Amino acid sequence: MEIKILGSTKPEYKLTKSEAMNFAGKAAGICYLPSTLDELFSEDVVKTERRANMTLNSGHHSVYDHPMYNLALIDVPKIIAMIINNENMYTTSEKSARYTKMKTTAEEEKLYLKWIDIYKEEIQKKYPQIDEKKAVKLAQENARKLISIFTPSTTMEYTVSFRQINYIMHWFKNYIKEEKDTEFNKKLKPYMQEFLDCLSELYVEELNSNTKNRKISLFASRDRKEEFGENYCINYKASWDEFAQAQRHRTIDYEVQVPEEASYSIPKIIKGTDLEEEWLKDMESLKYLYPQGMLININERGTAENFILKCQERLCGEAQLDIAIHTKENLDRYLENIKDSNPALYNEMKEYGNGPRCTFKGFKCTSPCMFGPKGALNRYI
Repeated sequence: MEIKILGSTKPEYKLTKSEAMNFAGKAAGICYLPSTLDELFSEDVVKTERRANMTLNSGHHSVYDHPMYNLALIDVPKIIAMIINNENMYTTSEKSARYTKMKTTAEEEKLYLKWIDIYKEEIQKKYPQIDEKKAVKLAQENARKLISIFTPSTTMEYTVSFRQINYIMHWFKNYIKEEKDTEFNKKLKPYMQEFLDCLSELYVEELNSNTKNRKISLFASRDRKEEFGENYCINYKASWDEFAQAQRHRTIDYEVQVPEEASYSIPKIIKGTDLEEEWLKDMESLKYLYPQGMLININERGTAENFILKCQERLCGEAQLDIAIHTKENLDRYLENIKDSNPALYNEMKEYGNGPRCTFKGFKCTSPCMFGPKGALNRYI
């Protein structure tokens, strides 16, 4: 066996569109390789361009996945990050709103800072053993629900193929042109256009998925019926910020619908207290901005094995509380629905329904939380 490095990421080097096309043309030559790779990669550039254009126009676009781009997306809205992350084919490193203070607009800043202070105080009252630095981070995690999904406050590195970034650009163009101008879309479309403008130098008209009739996968086109078995399909309500966490499970498919009637996530630490009404009032005042704490309808679909993998990560005292709670609730629903219809799968999955992952057979926690096995799923933060 011999392994050659044909190309790699080079910091600060910007791969041009023509270079990406040339690399894809070389990759296309491997499919019908008549001699050696060395000869292929040293062939006349005109021959490579001809082959690249042939595959481009024939719709055989997989070779355009070989050239990769490391993109820095600076001050982008969370909704744009969620849309492109839902396409699965990517690697991302994203600034965390759970652990860092986020930039906000003037409209949001006053309430965001107000609730950081409130949550910090409530957390330290409930858990006096938590130091101030940790309490602030947990307060930020809850207060971020006030930040609009349209506020350009997210910074991320996004590594994606030449083909995929072109597909995304075509989907954005089609969305801008074809989707209705709802209040939501009136906010979304300008950011899609800004995304297109920033990457116009990489745009290739022919590199699109029109023949496959694909489009943005985030927004559901219809309601889906629930089912449970070797594969599952489940519907539930959750906030935008929880959904962004769920998207990290790229082996699971997600779609969302934005309800006409707005409702909001209530952090458990204030639920049922005098602060709940004040929180909902402040959230409602930002309704027109679509805060991250606004509840949306989520459809989640995948295999039983990949749902188990989600349980192994999210049923944990260190996981975001909302997603830990919903993962446990969905697991309970899953078990109830397969108890009689699929006893073999039920017996395999039931061990995950008895507690957090630190109780799972064979699991060894490398960073134990302060809550322990008894409190990890019954905490308030």
